[in-house]
Amino acid sequence: MTQLHPDIAHVSSPTETIAEAIEADLLLVEHEFSAFLAGREAEAVEYGDGYRRLWQSVTDSARGGKRLRPRLVLTAYHGLSGDGLRADAVQTALAVELLHTAFLLHDDVIDGDTVRRGRPNVAGEFSADARFRGAAEPRALLWGQSAAILAGDLLLHAAAQRVARLSAPESARSLILDLLDRAVFVTAAGELADVGLATGLSDGGIDDVLTMTEAKTAVYTVAAPLAAGAALAGASEDLLDLLAGYGRLVGTAFQLGDDLLGVYGEEAVTGKSASSDLRQGKQTSLIAVARGTREWPAIEPLLGRPDVTAADAARAGALLELCGARVFVERLLAEHVATAIATLDSPLVPSELAAILARLALGCVRRTS
Repeated sequence: MTQLHPDIAHVSSPTETIAEAIEADLLLVEHEFSAFLAGREAEAVEYGDGYRRLWQSVTDSARGGKRLRPRLVLTAYHGLSGDGLRADAVQTALAVELLHTAFLLHDDVIDGDTVRRGRPNVAGEFSADARFRGAAEPRALLWGQSAAILAGDLLLHAAAQRVARLSAPESARSLILDLLDRAVFVTAAGELADVGLATGLSDGGIDDVLTMTEAKTAVYTVAAPLAAGAALAGASEDLLDLLAGYGRLVGTAFQLGDDLLGVYGEEAVTGKSASSDLRQGKQTSLIAVARGTREWPAIEPLLGRPDVTAADAARAGALLELCGARVFVERLLAEHVATAIATLDSPLVPSELAAILARLALGCVRRTS
């Protein structure tokens, strides 16, 4: 296992609150993430400038994330009074962030996106570099997509390696490896379903979209990180199941919020184009609800058009509001949040952990990014 540097290793004090412990360990996760990326970039020099620039681009892409998934690992661990495996909790938190970064890289390739968080992603950066050097568009696209796919593969492997090297007891380590494996397996199913919806090869009703959303986002974003942190804290199987149920609900709510932000969010805040979902023809919850309404004939021609404009996006947003899709999805999001909070009303969940998780769920309702 990668050991924390002695100068930054944190030892809990009797007066340290859960919130303080989480924030302190998030700093360690950030340090470990930076050290990992810097180390890989330094190693990559031996294999050519292109490979070095790949790791440099991954480092740039990783900046600015919310670190929600590491926070959830640490929240469960400290909220359940984990003791003696704090360094393992940090490494597990890093593993889920590596997993998340890998999924973003792959997702951007699938969606054809070249920008993430307001800056060129790996695919976009490498494609632009190829064009600058005179490559024709197909070759530039191949260069960018290949770089992003390889980078994602490398980070997936690194995530599993972090967990495999934990010093935790075999039972906990195996459980976390299983959680990681399940997250990859289920997320891939959700990603494929998402593409099926976007291409019209799968049914696009709201139930289909919610099933896809739970698989693609909820499991790896909330359910798996919470369960991993809880496993390190020695949680019972019943508590792990409860947290998984909460995680699926909140993770789905989080994605419903993304659907809303993809149309109604401010680009300067979200870092994502308001026309991106339209251009890709994404079958979001908003689109699923709009089907069958009298506004649908005006909305449908705007989907999947590579030349969609900002004006088109604004018109689509107005139509989705007019047909009631926006209100429906906002209500659905609120219902998921309320149900998630209700699951926390259990003697299995310590009161302070329940309060933190309730605040997290409520944060899905008024997201701006």
